[in-house]
Amino acid sequence: MSKSSGRRTRRVFNSEFKAKVALAALREDKTLAELCQQFELHPTQIVEWKKQLLANASGAFGFESKVIEAVDLKPLHAKIGQQALEIDFLESALNKAGLLSADK
Repeated sequence: MSKSSGRRTRRVFNSEFKAKVALAALREDKTLAELCQQFELHPTQIVEWKKQLLANASGAFGFESKVIEAVDLKPLHAKIGQQALEIDFLESALNKAGLLSADK
C-alpha cells in the first residue's frame, strides 16, 4: 500500500514497544546504532524513550494514591432542577409576549 505522493505514513508505537526499546537501551549490551538498525528507529527517538522511562520509573514500584473525595450530588441536582424551572418559566413568558419564536 503505497501512496502516490511518496511520503511515509506516520508510524504509531504502543507502550509495550517503547518500553522494550527503552529497556534495551538501558541494558547497554548493544550500541545505539545497533538498536536503531534493529528497531528501525532514529537515535533521538530511542534516547527520548529512555529518558521517559527513567523519569517515570518510580511509578512502577509505588505510586501516591490520590484520594478522591466523594462529591455530594444533591445540591448539584437541585441547582439543575432550579435552572430547568427558570428556563421553562422564562421560555413560556417570552412566548406569551411574542418575543421568542417557536423554532428555537
